[in-house]
Amino acid sequence: MSRAEIAESADAAVAGIEDGATVLVGGFGLAGMPFDLIDALIRQGAKDLTIVSNNAGNGEVGLAALLAAGRVRKVLCSFPRQADSWVFDGLYREGKIELEVVPQGNLAERMRAAGAGIGAFYCPTAVGTPLAEGKEEREIDGRKYLLEYPIKGDYALIGAHVADTLGNLVYRKTARNFGPVMATAATTTIVQVDEVVEPGTLDPEAVVTPSIYVDRIVQVAARRYTVQGAR
Repeated sequence: MSRAEIAESADAAVAGIEDGATVLVGGFGLAGMPFDLIDALIRQGAKDLTIVSNNAGNGEVGLAALLAAGRVRKVLCSFPRQADSWVFDGLYREGKIELEVVPQGNLAERMRAAGAGIGAFYCPTAVGTPLAEGKEEREIDGRKYLLEYPIKGDYALIGAHVADTLGNLVYRKTARNFGPVMATAATTTIVQVDEVVEPGTLDPEAVVTPSIYVDRIVQVAARRYTVQGAR
């Protein structure tokens, strides 16, 4: 029997996301970003959100549109500033949004730890930098490490290429990025896909995220990729 719910629309898929929720948002820049789910979340109206993603939005679409709508209280990410991050830049300079910078490897590993049930781990990244402030430091075999805690999400919004009706997911090339670890780290994982197929259609060797981690699926039209120029 299917564990995942097949939603009729993106709006139905994000229904129930509460104010103040922590939402993990897939994507490496625009690659793999769940545009339709983010647009639906804007329409849904949840506010005071904490967003965990690799970037802090690109141009004025996707995650940047969610920030521009004033729905986000805090962002945890690796790359908050780039040529097309003017929405985040403006909000941050005005003191309207909080930021926690997390090195990219740590970001992925902290979410993986949440999914694996790991209470904490030591990592050498950021030792001796401002990012080490307030963190426990320990020397192991002559090298300094920082104690890092898992990042858990109330929800994960991710994009995949194909799902079967059980919830098994196949990704498309670099669009995979943070999707697999985010799916394991969230209480509720919501996925937009290009196609939904019957069980047995997918090659088991190609399944990256098994159905046990997936709660809601919605099939959407071909994903939008918008090239943004710097202002």
